Amino acid sequence: MKRYDYDLFVIGGGSGGVRAARVAAQHGARVAIAEEHRYGGTCVIRGCVPKKIFVYASEFGHHLADAGAYGWSTGQASFDWATLVSNKDREIDRLNGIYVRLLDQAAVTVFHGRAVLADAHTLEVDGRQVTARVVLVATGSRPRLPEIPGADRVISSNEAFHLRSFPRHITIAGGGYIALEFAHIFRGLGAEVTLVHRSGGLLRGFDEDVRAEVAQGARAAGIDVRLETLITAVDGAPHERLGAVLAGGARLETDAVMAAIGRIPNTAAMGLEAAGVALRPSGAVEVDGRSRTSVEHIYAVGDCTDRINLTPVAIREGQAFSDTVFGNRPVDVDYTCVPTAVFSTPPVGTVGLTEAQARERFAQVDIYMARFRPLKYALPGRDERVMMKLVVDGDSRRVLGVHIVGADAPEIIQCMAIPVRMGATKHDLDATMALHPTTAEELVLMRTKLR
Repeated sequence: MKRYDYDLFVIGGGSGGVRAARVAAQHGARVAIAEEHRYGGTCVIRGCVPKKIFVYASEFGHHLADAGAYGWSTGQASFDWATLVSNKDREIDRLNGIYVRLLDQAAVTVFHGRAVLADAHTLEVDGRQVTARVVLVATGSRPRLPEIPGADRVISSNEAFHLRSFPRHITIAGGGYIALEFAHIFRGLGAEVTLVHRSGGLLRGFDEDVRAEVAQGARAAGIDVRLETLITAVDGAPHERLGAVLAGGARLETDAVMAAIGRIPNTAAMGLEAAGVALRPSGAVEVDGRSRTSVEHIYAVGDCTDRINLTPVAIREGQAFSDTVFGNRPVDVDYTCVPTAVFSTPPVGTVGLTEAQARERFAQVDIYMARFRPLKYALPGRDERVMMKLVVDGDSRRVLGVHIVGADAPEIIQCMAIPVRMGATKHDLDATMALHPTTAEELVLMRTKLR
C-alpha cells in the first residue's frame, strides 16, 4: 500500500474544516490543514461573529432611548466607530488564536498558506508538495460583486467591518439576510441607509408573512427601501462622495456603496478540475449525501458545496465526514428542520416549512398567528411588535413550521427547533403551561385559526 504523508489533508480553516480535522485526529488519523487567510473562516473572521457584535452595538441606541421611561438618566450619549472596530478586531484575534490552539492540541499539522491540488492525492502548499490518502475541500464562499461601471468603488460585507470612517449615508444593494442585517446595523448606529433591491420583496424564500413584517420593520426604522430597481453604476472622484446610479437614471449621493447580492463558492484555481472533481455551473462542488465528490477519496463540506450555507451545517457536515471516513461510524446529515435567524432589528427566527411550502405538500394546512407589543416596550411606548406564526398540518395536527419576527426570536426559535424536529403537535403546544410574562408564552396560547 502506498505510504502518504497524511491520512487527511483539509483545505480550508473555517468552522467545517477545523471540526473535520480535529475529529479525524481524535479518531487516530494523521491530519494536516491549510488556510490561506486566518483560521476561523468566514463566520469567525468576517461573518457571523463580527456581524453579531455590530448588531449588539446598533441596538444600544434603542436601549438608551428607552432607559428614561424606566427611571434611568443616561446623559448625553455618543458613538465612536473606531472604538467599535478596534474592540471587534481584538475579539476576532482572540478567537483566531483559539482555533489555532485547538488544532495544535489535537496534533493537527497546521499550514498557513494556499493549498492547491496537483492530483487527487497530491497538494502544493507553502512551496512544497505533500500527499494525502483523503482530501477534504472546505474552502467556503466569498461575496459576489456586481459587474457594473465603478464596481471597484463597491464594498462587500468583508470591507464593511473595516471601514476607516463611519459613513453618514450608505447605499446597500440586495434584499437577502446579509443586506437586511447591515442595513439595520448602519441605521442603528446613526447612518442614513438606502436599501436597493431588484425584486419586489425582501428575504426571498422566507414565509410571506415574515417578509411583509420585515419590510414594514425596515421602513419603520427609517431605512429607505427601494424595490424593483438596481444599481447600474457607481461614480465619484477619489476622496469624494460617491454616486449610485439606479436603473431609470436616478442618482443617490452616498458615502459608501455595499453589495450584498449573494455569495460565490471558493473553488477557483484550486486544481479541482484538473483532479477530476465535478463542479456545478455556480462553481459549487458536486457531492452526494455523504459529502463525496466525483473523485474517490476527495470530499467537500460547507459553503463550497452550496447546500445549506450556515456555519452549524458546515460543522455538522465536517463532524459527519470524519466519523464516517475515519471513525467507522457512518453518519448522514439531516437537513430537515434547520433553524435560521436574520439578525435584523427586530430579528427573525424560523424553522420548518413556510405556509406556501406546507400548502404544496399537505391537503389541509391551518395557520395560527399573533401580533403584539412586548411588555418591555409598554413604558417607553415604542411601537415595535412581535409576530408569531404556526404552520400546522390540519390532519395530523403536527407543527410543520414556526416563524417569529421580534425581540429574542433567534433564541426562541433555537428551542422551538427541538419539538418541531421531534414531530410535536399543536395539541402538545396547547397542553404546555405558559410562562408569564414572556414573549415566548404566546406560542402555547394561540387557539384561534387565522386561516
